Amino acid sequence: MAITYDFIIIDGQQYNIDVYIGIKETADFLDKYANRTDDGDLQRELIGVYFNYSDIKFEPQTDNNYDEFERLWNKLTEAEEFHTVKIANLEFKAYFNNVSRVIYDFRNNKAYKKDMTVNFTAKKPARS
Repeated sequence: MAITYDFIIIDGQQYNIDVYIGIKETADFLDKYANRTDDGDLQRELIGVYFNYSDIKFEPQTDNNYDEFERLWNKLTEAEEFHTVKIANLEFKAYFNNVSRVIYDFRNNKAYKKDMTVNFTAKKPARS
């Protein structure tokens, strides 16, 4: 069985949906400008280093977590610019992108989803 964190907190609201271990953290460097001179030298002004998180995966939807899973989906797809996120000891302000899920079953007039994923892109640099 996969190892999970047992909840995620977004904007101060706890969602009791397991988050799978295996979150990918990247350090993305953002430049104000980066130009090569005629002699090939690089002139660059770094804005900062952003810690972004991808491959965030959640447990499948079941009868036991059906409503909580939908509540989390609604939060992840909310038309808001930025959110405060906490998973385990990671806390950061970010926007969400590439939110997806797969319908894997339909019974009792309910669609059940799995493989819900999201990426978190940092609002501000972690280092500058």
